[in-house]
Amino acid sequence: REGGGPQGGAGPAGATVTVTATGCRLRGTSASNASLATSPNSRGSAPVPTPPQNGPQSGPQGAPLRSNPGAKANDENGPTRNSNSSDVMVNCETDPPPSLEEIRSWGRSFDKLMRSAAGRKIFRDFLRGEYSEENILFWLACEELKKETNPEVVEEKARIIYEDYISILSPKEVSLDSRVREIVNRNMVEPTPNTFDDAQLQIYTLMHRDSYPRFVNSLLYRSLSQQSTGTSGPQPAMTTAMVTVSSG
Repeated sequence: REGGGPQGGAGPAGATVTVTATGCRLRGTSASNASLATSPNSRGSAPVPTPPQNGPQSGPQGAPLRSNPGAKANDENGPTRNSNSSDVMVNCETDPPPSLEEIRSWGRSFDKLMRSAAGRKIFRDFLRGEYSEENILFWLACEELKKETNPEVVEEKARIIYEDYISILSPKEVSLDSRVREIVNRNMVEPTPNTFDDAQLQIYTLMHRDSYPRFVNSLLYRSLSQQSTGTSGPQPAMTTAMVTVSSG
């Protein structure tokens, strides 16, 4: 799904972005976070209501759909925003902090951004601010599926991915054209680790074309890439960058 945020946006109005060597913190008022939790989805319409449960819903080939398709994905892909939290921490402690040179390389290559664990986390937080986080969550879920070798686990994970991101009943449905959707439906008859390859490529291309240029021009990324201007060589990004987004 294409992001609906403004050009060059860096996050919610009135928010402060703090980036350190061990984490990337987006701090704002509880009111601004509450608005994130209740804002419309990226299609610009109200969130899709849960259909009446008059019986088990069905996915491809009659596979039953879970009543809460988003719950599993939230558990697997980390915490999401809620109105009770005044800040969100993108934990970068599990990997070495990226060097300044690595951070700057993200602005030159979308592939390098997506290959970096720290880069993906920061980009994901940016997409959350644009209400299109489901795109990178789907891409990450497909990457995890490719690592599976147990046929039973592959089938279970494939159906969870379908319910969470492909089904028209899901509020996190990603934007796919009819050709790719038809390929996915055929592949779901006998799921494999590569069931969603065509869909994953289309969403990757969408993020590259649509969201990535805004990310590179955002205050968040520019503060990271310019925090040690004038320093040569690969330096660890150890300094703290404070960016305030005015409400005007």
